[in-house]
This record gives sequence, C-alpha cells and structure tokens, in this order.
Amino acid sequence: MSTVKTTYDDPALAGGPIARDRTRELLGQVMGLVATAVGFAALGAYLGRDLSGTTGLALFIGAFACIFGLNIAAAKGNEQVAIGLLFGLGLLLGLAVAPVIADYANSDPSALWQAAGATAAFVAACGAYGYATRRDLSSWARTLFWALLGLIGFGIVAIFVSIPNGNVIYAVAGLGIFGAFTIFDFNRLRRADASSAVVIAASIFLDVFNVFLLLLDLFGGQRD
Repeated sequence: MSTVKTTYDDPALAGGPIARDRTRELLGQVMGLVATAVGFAALGAYLGRDLSGTTGLALFIGAFACIFGLNIAAAKGNEQVAIGLLFGLGLLLGLAVAPVIADYANSDPSALWQAAGATAAFVAACGAYGYATRRDLSSWARTLFWALLGLIGFGIVAIFVSIPNGNVIYAVAGLGIFGAFTIFDFNRLRRADASSAVVIAASIFLDVFNVFLLLLDLFGGQRD
C-alpha cells in the first residue's frame, strides 16, 4: 500500500524560489513606476521651461496634494488612482523646477548631465546596499524624519542669514540624508508586498528627485 506525501521535496513547489520571483517582480514593478515618474518629471521640466519662478510655489503645493492623495488612495486599495497621482506628482515637480533647469540648460548644460549621471550612480549604490542587506532598517524612520526637518530648518535659516558655504553644507547634508532615505526605501521594498508598490515607488522617486537637485546645486557652482 502506497502513501501520499503531504509535503513537497522540490523547493520550487515549497515556495522558496516562488517567493524570490515575487520579490523580483515587485522590484521590477516599483522601478518601472519610478522610471515613468522620472519621465513625467522630465516632460514637466520641458513643458514648463518658460514658466515664471513664482508659479513654482503653486505647483509645489499641488505636488504635496498628490503625495497625500496617493497615500490615501493606496491605503484604500485604489491602485490605479494612486498610480495616476504618482505620475501627476512627477509632472508637477518637473514643472515646478522647470525654470531652474532651463537656466542651467542655457548657461551651464554640463552641470545637468553631470548631476544626472551622478544621481544614477548615487541612487544605484545606496539602493543596492539597502536592497541587499538582510538587516531590517525600519528603526531608521524616526531618525530620518527628524534629520529631514533639521535640513528644512537649516534651509529656511540660510535664506535669511548669511552662512559661509551654506549652500555646500546644505547640499552635502542633504545628500547624506537622502542617501539614507534611499537605503531605507529599498530596504522597505525588499520586505514589502504588492499593496505597497506605489507608495514605495513615490518615496524612491522623491529620493531621486531631491538627490538630483542637490547634486545640480553642487555641480552648478552653488547658485541660489
């Protein structure tokens, strides 16, 4: 009399490689969303090249509204709405910084290419570490939040108070903070499920966007 096994000897059937495949699929999905959002930001930077700088404030407010709406839509399971808001976020941020990008394109185009290349290398290095490490870095969240508030506070003070090499200090500190955010977000991605894809994609896109602007400030001679 034969017996039927209730477990699988094949690890693929047991779920190990399948789980890894799902993780890779999620990575591909998130990075596809990030790449598309970056594309919308580039489109916005092109379309808004003739906008006035004062328009940027309204566009930034719209971008913040997209972030809040995206998180609400994702929490309610409205993935398509969340994706649309992600792409809208990219477009609005691209429009908001378009006058600055146009200024660099006219006066110092090499700074744009240097910043773009350095951003790709920087994010790839930080992201690879965050995704590869087996440590759970969720404990970084509070520290990074306060570090970001400190950076914003320093930036506001630097507007009204002349600080020697203030732009350089701000840019270098910002790169450290957003580098840590990139590590943190890719570590989250390693441990996430499909329901978090759009939110994590938005976080990584914002990391990329801020790193690019900070590097542009450095390569472009620390303009105001």
